[in-house]
Amino acid sequence: MECLKRRFLDRAAVVSVAESKEGDYYNRWRLCTVTQVEELKILIRMFPIWATGIIFSVVYSQMATLFVEQGRMMDTTIGSFHIPPASLSTSDVITVIFLVPIYDRIIVPFARKFTSKERGFSDLQRMGMGLFISILCMSVAAIVEVARLKLAKEHLVLNIFWQVPQYVLMGASEFFTFVAQLEFFYDQSPDTMRSLCSALSLLTTALGNYLNSLILTLVSYFTTQGGKPGWIPNNLNEGHVDYFFWLLAGLSILNMLVFIVAAKGYKQKRVF
Repeated sequence: MECLKRRFLDRAAVVSVAESKEGDYYNRWRLCTVTQVEELKILIRMFPIWATGIIFSVVYSQMATLFVEQGRMMDTTIGSFHIPPASLSTSDVITVIFLVPIYDRIIVPFARKFTSKERGFSDLQRMGMGLFISILCMSVAAIVEVARLKLAKEHLVLNIFWQVPQYVLMGASEFFTFVAQLEFFYDQSPDTMRSLCSALSLLTTALGNYLNSLILTLVSYFTTQGGKPGWIPNNLNEGHVDYFFWLLAGLSILNMLVFIVAAKGYKQKRVF
């Protein structure tokens, strides 16, 4: 790969015979500086890491969509008090708030003894942890849905607090992945493009939402053939949202494998 970069990218900074004869050394469309070529190489190396954040954002978007729909089919009352299904997303926020001091005061000092890293773990390692936890989150959501559907067949309703573990796991994955992403893109991006690369890391959220819509559309199309209600009908008791959660868990596993390969082959930016 590095050989191909030298072959195709380094030539952009080499003065051709025609340019040498014409003395045309200032046309930026035909001749780049060595710094510009090296900055492009950095962006190319970062691209696979950036792309893996899109699937994670698909998983993260479930907290505001199917998790809420799943909660609406559960028992949302405690005595006379009604719990809005969307309010359980506060579990995600609370998890992040509690993880910050725990990570800084306990996890980082402990990890520092073994990794000799000032931050305890590298940005890529933390991103990997977040991706792994997101797989657990989708698996737990699927298991909860299986239990809910089983009770629904017996005309019973599962309590909404069974959703709390999946929200907590989502908060933990968010804590590790999003924070590490921002730090990674800021530290590893070219010095003149740090703001842009930090913004690109946030672009994964938007692309993840679009991809989630596409996946939902495809799933709805293929699972409703022949008059079937599909995986995600209006009445979730007639569908199989658990299949969709398992699908996202599978995609997350593939995404994590791609991330591991990309992270192992990633060449850290040289710091002078």
